[in-house]
Amino acid sequence: MTSPWANWAGNQTARAARVAHPATTAELGTVLRAAADEGLRVKAVGSGHSFTPTALTDGVRIELDQMASLVRVDGNLVTVQAGMKLAALNATLAAHGLAMPNLGDIDAQTISGALSTGTHGTGAAYGCLSTFVEALELVTADGAVVRCSATSSPDLFAAARVNIGALGVLTEVTLRCVPAFTLRADERPAPLSDVWSGLDEHIASNDHFEFYWFPYTDRVQMKRNNIVPTSDRPLPGWRRRLDDDFLSNTVFGGACRLGRAIPSAVPTISRVSARALSARTYTASSHDVFCTPRRVRFVEMEYGLPRAALREAFDGLRSVVAGLPYKIQFPVEVRFTAADDIWLSHGHGRENAYIAIHQYVGAPFEEYFQRFEAITTPLGGRPHWGKMNFRDAASLATAYPRFADFTALRDKLDPGRLFANAYTDRVLGA
Repeated sequence: MTSPWANWAGNQTARAARVAHPATTAELGTVLRAAADEGLRVKAVGSGHSFTPTALTDGVRIELDQMASLVRVDGNLVTVQAGMKLAALNATLAAHGLAMPNLGDIDAQTISGALSTGTHGTGAAYGCLSTFVEALELVTADGAVVRCSATSSPDLFAAARVNIGALGVLTEVTLRCVPAFTLRADERPAPLSDVWSGLDEHIASNDHFEFYWFPYTDRVQMKRNNIVPTSDRPLPGWRRRLDDDFLSNTVFGGACRLGRAIPSAVPTISRVSARALSARTYTASSHDVFCTPRRVRFVEMEYGLPRAALREAFDGLRSVVAGLPYKIQFPVEVRFTAADDIWLSHGHGRENAYIAIHQYVGAPFEEYFQRFEAITTPLGGRPHWGKMNFRDAASLATAYPRFADFTALRDKLDPGRLFANAYTDRVLGA
């Protein structure tokens, strides 16, 4: 038996019978066929930034650290191996004068893990990262190497771009990139009422808009990122270290530890934090603005909702927070994305608003997450596949118009459930 594996948050652990580090698709195919012959299940793992049990297995754990290289650059189409982490991808693209059109705020995930769970950023004109995929390659349960795109095996392409690891192991991804660009970031505290009174304008007039609400307050931090031609206002190194390293990680981590030890102090800490934030405006390369370090560990749930349902869900969340028997230490994040046509994407067929809730590791969270989920589900909520949820296949089938098509394709590609585990059994059906 191998040593235990744990995800980044430490809330998911497993011990596999063995671990494989294939360097080629042929080696990967051999691993898959051997596992099937032995009756072992298989899961590929990335960097462990999912909060769900999606990567857990007691069979064969596949790590793609030897399949993490650049394959080719053809204009704005860039093909990389699936084990490449987003931080390495961003650096690789920058070296070729390119960038991803949009990103989330963490760059530690592998590209395959980010795509498979529907990772997204914010911006009314942008879907999740999977919408930037031009083509992909995966190895299926029988060891076959399969390639797909919008014009070649389009149904597989519509399913595999967000697949929760249930269809095969991604090995290569071709991304449709854009010329490298600069963002002007404007971050400032504001009353929550200012967000609601100008929400449509905030979303429409900014390339990327989001806000963070501080529980137990009426305050938010608004973030507006817009494309500009030049970096004419770079952030001084000392300011970046102060804000993004010391305040956002060291000081915030200390505040979370204090709140966990003395829960009654949490509302005061939240109010002080909301009032202490200062505005800043700066320019930098896109990935340096989108992605920031996250060293304070947490667990998370995130729900995508029809944009018209945002206010009802958010007001319900505030009531949940006020009525919990314990305190919430992390701000709530709200983001916005465009519609897409990917079968299991949270944005399938609709413009989305996302509400992400977090709790510091070691602090209670179950009632908080379950009560929030009970509010969002009847509003058409779809859980982020890499973040915690309590839904089952019957419930999720009503939320995704192409859910049955996805599971039918899964039956065809993996009839023996080589890539299944308890999580996929719950959310997709056994």
